[in-house]
Amino acid sequence: MDLSIGGIWAAMGIPAKVVLLVMILMLVWCVYVAIERALYFLTARGQSRALAGAIGGPLSKHDLDGANSMVKSDAYKKAYLAAILGAALGEYSRRPDKHGIASAKRMLDTVSTEEGAGLRKGMNILATTGSTAPFVGLVGTIFGIITAFGMMAEAGGGDLTQISGGIAEALVSTAVGIIVAIVAIWFYNYFNAVIDDVMKDVAVASAELVDYLEKDVLRRSEEQVAK
Repeated sequence: MDLSIGGIWAAMGIPAKVVLLVMILMLVWCVYVAIERALYFLTARGQSRALAGAIGGPLSKHDLDGANSMVKSDAYKKAYLAAILGAALGEYSRRPDKHGIASAKRMLDTVSTEEGAGLRKGMNILATTGSTAPFVGLVGTIFGIITAFGMMAEAGGGDLTQISGGIAEALVSTAVGIIVAIVAIWFYNYFNAVIDDVMKDVAVASAELVDYLEKDVLRRSEEQVAK
């Protein structure tokens, strides 16, 4: 029997071929998700970090309108911090007092949760593929074993050369299933680590904004007393 890739494919039964194609599609799907997520994080993190550095300018001058305009600008339209900080600043701008701070905190929690869900887009695909690919490969392995036993029955014996096609079919299915699972789990763990870092950045930025708003309320109170 020809044990090259083409030879093994030709010797495979239809069920095993279907299983193999399914695993290849799972792999392609995972790679697509990984590329899409990598490009997204590259842009979103870059814009968010740029915004975190730039927004300090108008805030240091107590220019809430300028800060609101900045988070809404096209330069930061893909920044997750723009949505989070923008929602909080909008609430505080409408009522710059302790009640406005409480409302801003609620918006920080709400929008952070929404943005976190957006960051995890596609992660369920990687997780599902990583956990199920070996079992999909096992299905192909079972078909390969069935093929091997069928060859044994036709040959009336267990000569290895006669059942090699079925054995190769089974081993290929197992190997592909494991490879797909490893790739998916690697991607899943990597992007989970990236998301954890992003959420830490969000938590720090949110805490700094709340601290700024509390100081701003105190400044306004002192100015009113001075008048």
